[in-house]
Formats: sequence, structure tokens, C-alpha cells
Amino acid sequence: MQEHVPAWTGSSTLDSLQDLVDVAALLPAEVARQAGLSTSELHSLRHLSKAPMGPVELAKALGVTSAASSGIVDRLVARGHVERRSHPDDGRRTAVVITDSGRAEVLRRLAPMFSGLAALDASLDEGERVVVERYLRGAAAAMRALM
Repeated sequence: MQEHVPAWTGSSTLDSLQDLVDVAALLPAEVARQAGLSTSELHSLRHLSKAPMGPVELAKALGVTSAASSGIVDRLVARGHVERRSHPDDGRRTAVVITDSGRAEVLRRLAPMFSGLAALDASLDEGERVVVERYLRGAAAAMRALM
């Protein structure tokens, strides 16, 4: 397809970006497999590591039905990775909260990648960082244009 896009000229940077996109697409399924989780369960832990969410909010974040979200939460509760608690602002609602076990599972699986990325980032000087950031933000914007 690339040869049919007039502005597209292959380059080592575009090849490297495609490699990154391909690896990023495969990563969640592989990390989930290693952890014995579904990709939806892994994505739930990622969302919940930022902040507790109600089951409906979690369903929207995952792009699944409320019933599917409830099943995901049930499985994560059974593993001890999340808890259902009363919502702090509205006792009639439920908040899904990641536990120390859930947080540790995610960190244990992703820490090697985070360490490698941090080391790579630390190896850049400020001029390189500006160029890399501009390129990555531009690539993200080009991809978001499709959404």
C-alpha cells in the first residue's frame, strides 16, 4: 500500500516507526498471556492503576458492555487484583479499585520495558530529545487523524 501513497518515501525512520507500532500492537496480548490474564483484564488493571473507576466507566474505557465489564471485574476480584468498594462520594455506587497485588502484577510484567525505555531516554541529549519528541508527537497526530 505504501507505494500507492504519493507522499510516502520509505526511510529507516519510517521502517523503525512501523516496527514500534507492530511491537506495541502485540505487546498487550503477550504481557496478558504471561500474566495469565485476558487482554481486557490487563487493560482494566492499566486503567485502574491511574484511578478507581465505576464499572460503567470501566466498560466505556474498555469499549465493552457493562455485562462484559462485570465479568472482567469478577475475574480480577477472584485473583485478588481489584476490589469493589463503596464509591467515596455516593455510597449507592461501586468503585473498582486496584489492589497491591494487581499493581504488583502490572509492574512486575512491565518494569523491564520501563527500565529499558528510561535508559534509552536518559541517553539522549537535549537536542536529540527535541527531535525525537517532535517526530513521535507528529506520528501520533498522523495516527489520531484516522480516529
